[in-house]
Amino acid sequence: MGNDGGSIPTRRELVREAARAPTTAQIKEVQREQQEHSWTTCPLSHKTLVRPIVSDSVGNLYNKDAVLRYLLPGDDGEGISSKSDCEEVLCGRVKSLRDVVELHFEVDTERSEHPSDRVNAHRHERREGWICPITAKPLGPSVKSVYLVPCGHVFAEEAIRQLKGDRCLQCNEHYTEENIIPILPTKEADKERLIARGARLAEQNLTHSLKKAPGSKKRKKNATEAAVDGTTSSAIAADSTSTSKSKDTNSGIKNSATASLTARVLNEENERKKRQKMMGRSENIDSLFTKDKKGGGNGDFMTRGFTIPASARR
Repeated sequence: MGNDGGSIPTRRELVREAARAPTTAQIKEVQREQQEHSWTTCPLSHKTLVRPIVSDSVGNLYNKDAVLRYLLPGDDGEGISSKSDCEEVLCGRVKSLRDVVELHFEVDTERSEHPSDRVNAHRHERREGWICPITAKPLGPSVKSVYLVPCGHVFAEEAIRQLKGDRCLQCNEHYTEENIIPILPTKEADKERLIARGARLAEQNLTHSLKKAPGSKKRKKNATEAAVDGTTSSAIAADSTSTSKSKDTNSGIKNSATASLTARVLNEENERKKRQKMMGRSENIDSLFTKDKKGGGNGDFMTRGFTIPASARR
C-alpha cells in the first residue's frame, strides 16, 4: 500500500487515552449526588419528598400518597410510574402499609431558604429543613441518619450511638438495637443487615413495622372452621368482595391521617376515571348521528343531503 496519498494509523494514534478506573474522589462524588437525589425525590412518583414520608425495610424514602396509589388495585395510578416500574423499585418489599413506617422529622423552622427552593418556586414546592432533635444537625446526605421502629422518629446516628438507650427520646417508645434503621445506607454491611432483618421478620410472620403479616394469624386460627364450613365462608367472602372497594379500604384503617389520605387518593382516582369516560363520548359528536334515519330532510348532519324538489322531477 502506498503512492495513494493515504496512511495506515497505528494503535498509538487511535487510542489516545486508555480507560482508567474511577478515583476515590469520583466515586464519592457520584455517591453524594445519588444520596442528594434520594433525599429529595420520591422514586415512585419522581416528585419532591414532602410529608407524610414513609420508609421500607431497607431505608428507602417514599411519599406516602405514592405508596397508596401503588397499592390501589386496578390500572396504573395517576401521578406515579407504571406498576412494573414501581415493582422494580420496590423489589417486592412493599405489599401493604404494614411494610412501611411513617417517619417523623423534626422541622427546622429557622432554616433559611435552600437554593433549590428558588428553582421549585413555580411548582409551589418548598422542601422543608429537617434536623436531629438531639444534636440540631441538619439531616440529609451529609449526615448519617437513622429512624426507630416502630415509632418512626428520626435522629442523627451519632446521637443514638452515644446515648445507648432503649427508649425513644421523643415518645419514650421501646426499641431494640436491631430496629435502628439507617436511612439510605451506603455501606454494604448495613444493607446486608437490613436484608437479614427482613428475612427474620418474615419467618416470624411480622412486617417491617413489627405488625403481624396480613392474614397470617387468621389462617392459623380459622383453619379448622374453614375446613368444616368451607361453603359458608366462601359465600361470605364472595358477598364481601362484591361491596364497594373504596368503603372496604377506608373501613379497615384506624389511623385518621392515613384514612383521610387514602380517601383523597381514592377520590382523585374516581375523578380521573369519570373524566376518561366523558372524553370517550361527546355531545357534539352524538349530535351528528341519530338512530332515526327516517324522515328524509329531517335526518342528522351525516344523513341530510340535497333533495330534488318534486316539481322539478316532472
